Amino acid sequence: MRGTSFPLLLRGGSVADGTGAPLVARDVAVVGGRVRLLAPGEVGSEDADEVVDVSGLVVAPGFIDAHTHSDTSCIDGAEGRLDEAQVFASVLQGVTTEIAGNCGHSAFPGKYPGLAALSDAHSAVGRANHLASLVGHGTLRSAIVGQQARAASATEVARMADALDEALAAGAVGFSTGLIYTPGSYADTAEITALARVAAQHGKPYVTHLRDEMSGVQDALEEAVAIARDSGAALHVSHHKTAGKYAWGLTEVTLARLAELRESRMDVTCDVYPYTAGSTALSAMLPPWAHDGGKERLLERLRDPGQRELIRKAIAEGVPGWENTVGNGGWDRIVVAGAPRHPAYQGRAVADLAREAGGPGDAGMDAVDLVAELLLGEDGEVTIISHSMREDDVRRVLAAPFAMIGSDGVPTAGLPHPRWAGTFARVLGCYAREAGLFDVPEAVRKMTGATAARFGLADRGVLRDGAHADVVVFDPARVADRATFASPLAGPEGVRLVAVGGTVVVRDGELTGARPGQVVGVGRR
Repeated sequence: MRGTSFPLLLRGGSVADGTGAPLVARDVAVVGGRVRLLAPGEVGSEDADEVVDVSGLVVAPGFIDAHTHSDTSCIDGAEGRLDEAQVFASVLQGVTTEIAGNCGHSAFPGKYPGLAALSDAHSAVGRANHLASLVGHGTLRSAIVGQQARAASATEVARMADALDEALAAGAVGFSTGLIYTPGSYADTAEITALARVAAQHGKPYVTHLRDEMSGVQDALEEAVAIARDSGAALHVSHHKTAGKYAWGLTEVTLARLAELRESRMDVTCDVYPYTAGSTALSAMLPPWAHDGGKERLLERLRDPGQRELIRKAIAEGVPGWENTVGNGGWDRIVVAGAPRHPAYQGRAVADLAREAGGPGDAGMDAVDLVAELLLGEDGEVTIISHSMREDDVRRVLAAPFAMIGSDGVPTAGLPHPRWAGTFARVLGCYAREAGLFDVPEAVRKMTGATAARFGLADRGVLRDGAHADVVVFDPARVADRATFASPLAGPEGVRLVAVGGTVVVRDGELTGARPGQVVGVGRR
């Protein structure tokens, strides 16, 4: 093969190609931003600009995070709203493509008029890895219907469908809903079905945070199934879980249902993160009617003692069709993650903070009052961690052959969920090597080829001749997550090298400073 010059040659490793096939000894070369698989020793060191000895290591396609909320993290970092650890935690564990725009919220059309404008903004600041995005239903509804708790008119649904059609044609990889979040929760099944039909016309999936992942999870799953069937769209269930004490163990039922649907040839998949805690906004703990009219109307209600009492009653008694996280678990399971003006609250459970409020001998404060005051003091922007799941349910979903890996990572200040920095290393270390839920090739497939296929990412998620040279090299004996709830941004062990488009962006756990990442789907990319 004399005369061929490879910018990068990874020599002596075992290839996990992203299909689930057994490991095989191959050298991996990069030329023109694409992969070449070579027999061991097929070329000499003189044929490559850089040769890396990866003996004893696994060479895999770069990991694809099926579910993030990192739509603008690089932009936010460049503008000083996030620090480097928050922006780059994902790529340090080997993620070369992030799928954003989940749970009904995308950066366009809204702050950015379209995917091309978002791409331009990312190009201006530089990305270490790639970004692909769904179109969020909540974003569409907010722009066209507003934040009001009402049904959309036929004209408004048509306008949302037109905007969705334009975004999907421009390169968005699917349509997402977050049906526990306002304004998306104000939509009925018919509205979502009409929009999912647009996704089906583009051959792109309907991706949903179910209307209820707790006691009503079975009915919520059936709603999603009906939407997919009636629209013709493939169905992807986001961060599948059965959370809260009334739903523990129900993954046996929901996974059996998903398997049954697949047996009937329905195109349905899910993603999962490897933790028993979730994370979201503190305001999402309040009933949907409290959000009617948007954030300013919510804050007005929180200032009103009478409205607080109604919120307290809604949490205690429930509201038809509302997930009610606190009612399914309790304030002792809700931990403040991000509250910049109240740093002493971060890492503390709401129930504990309420008990300790007031002076010596004081009986404390009602939890709803503490939450109201905290939200008012933070202009409504507080993130929380919800310890709501059981380990056997998490393992069950992880092991399902149709489940792929998504971090649900939210790059924020404070003490964010460790999943943003630890998910992929945790799957490989804790669940593949230590727990033996699956072998390394299957773990890699769940993090690469399966995800690329779900979201139509051509020539990504696999190591084969001509594929994009997005590559991760890790030590299967040492790879492990180090991120914890106390130190949520600690980088992983055992990730030796990450290349994006053939350019090395991480070497031995350190960023190289290279920024070859792009927004996938825009133009020819």
